[in-house]
Amino acid sequence: MPKEWILNQGMNRWGLNKKNSVGPVSELIRKCAPKRLEDWERYYYEKAYPKEYLEDLGRKLYVKITEVIQSEVAEVTEQDCIRYIKEVVINRTFEGYQTEIQTIYGQLQDVLGLPIKPAPDEWDRLYNVDFFIEVNGKYIGLQIKPVTFEHTFEDYKWREMQEITHLKFQKNHGGKVFIVFSIKEGEKKRIKNTEVIDEIRKEIERLRSV
Repeated sequence: MPKEWILNQGMNRWGLNKKNSVGPVSELIRKCAPKRLEDWERYYYEKAYPKEYLEDLGRKLYVKITEVIQSEVAEVTEQDCIRYIKEVVINRTFEGYQTEIQTIYGQLQDVLGLPIKPAPDEWDRLYNVDFFIEVNGKYIGLQIKPVTFEHTFEDYKWREMQEITHLKFQKNHGGKVFIVFSIKEGEKKRIKNTEVIDEIRKEIERLRSV
């Protein structure tokens, strides 16, 4: 629905759906606990803002879309579009690749002194493995996660899911899987659980001796 996309983009761009514009709607609707749409509508108008206020916001959005966005769109040329496509596909992809090399798995590669390669898509789906190290014809799996990921799932459910897939990887490919948590400091990332490096080294030595 193109019209809804434009409305959504405009609403987000100018923050017309934020708390300071429409109030704490999530909190309000829980307090209201409405059974019907009409109950919630009446409660909102009484406790937050009147109907006229939302109508004024709608008019503000209309002006922004028809004046600001329309003016900006009129300035876009065919060459702008061509340049942008090339920028995203070529330049930014390369910059992202370089950044990736210089961050977590690049750091590990330097420390361990062995090549670390991106895992096939199939390994990502089956084993939750992002990268791998080949040792003596066998493979060590690496999963890289930002520290915020630790709180994405209930911990015990996430650990249980990882354990099953990682044990399957070890059974099929010989080496263990290690989870490497990354933390961002300014514009750079570093390994949070640095103890994992020694654990990986031990696994490398184990596979070398097999």
